[in-house]
Amino acid sequence: VPDFLELEHLVLGYDTPQGLKTVVQDLSFGLPAGQIGCLLGESGCGKTTALRAIAGFEPLRAGRISLGGRLLSSTTTQIVPEKRNVGMMFQDYALFPHLTVAQNVAFGLRRLPKEKQAQRVTEMLELVGLEQAAQSYPHEISGGQQQRVALARALAPSPELLLLDEPFSNLDVDTRERLAFEVRDILKATGHTAILVTHNQAEAFAIADRIGIMQAGRLAQWDTPYKLRHAPASEFVSGYIRREALQAQREAAYARGGRGEGNGTNSVSSPGTT
Repeated sequence: VPDFLELEHLVLGYDTPQGLKTVVQDLSFGLPAGQIGCLLGESGCGKTTALRAIAGFEPLRAGRISLGGRLLSSTTTQIVPEKRNVGMMFQDYALFPHLTVAQNVAFGLRRLPKEKQAQRVTEMLELVGLEQAAQSYPHEISGGQQQRVALARALAPSPELLLLDEPFSNLDVDTRERLAFEVRDILKATGHTAILVTHNQAEAFAIADRIGIMQAGRLAQWDTPYKLRHAPASEFVSGYIRREALQAQREAAYARGGRGEGNGTNSVSSPGTT
């Protein structure tokens, strides 16, 4: 299967009085159309910088990024973010508090005729199960529901690629788990290609077809969840998987009790297990 998103030998960094401070070094991976990829790692490992580069917010010091055969970024080419047809979903929802749910979803559809806008908003709200909340304001719905509105808004303009930056980190453990499965369901139903950035291993393994574990700006391994668990490429990857799994178990044990919204589902099996 050919790769739809391709990153080739990316170098990212910023200038200091002492010279270039490298944040990402020789980052390469590919993702086929319709698959969900994830960059997983601790704070400061370079994963968000890489995501920003894909979105067009970070210039490349070396390498190239292409999407569907179209060159987006290189050292000589930089397609501006609004021309990339890439959607983004953030950890803080980034909803407009003075707009209703429906108006938030319609925000990226302003170039469409009003009738088509309304039709698309209805489709998106049905997709995320929030058609009954169309006239509510963000403060009137739960955190998990707000994040589903953010997803609907990101998908409404039909982007070629969706980027998710720590989208569940502000939610409680139960809602986070449930929403990760829901988001995977929705992306698979619509056939969207997506890249998730997270420090949470449980989220990564719940949602992604391919996971890249980042180590100090480099990609330690890009593989299926199954192979990361059963055939780690290095001692670092093996230790990281074990350590994060134990930490997730501890966090879940402490956090159980306060449940978020109750209309999610855990019906999707973990990807990459076959």
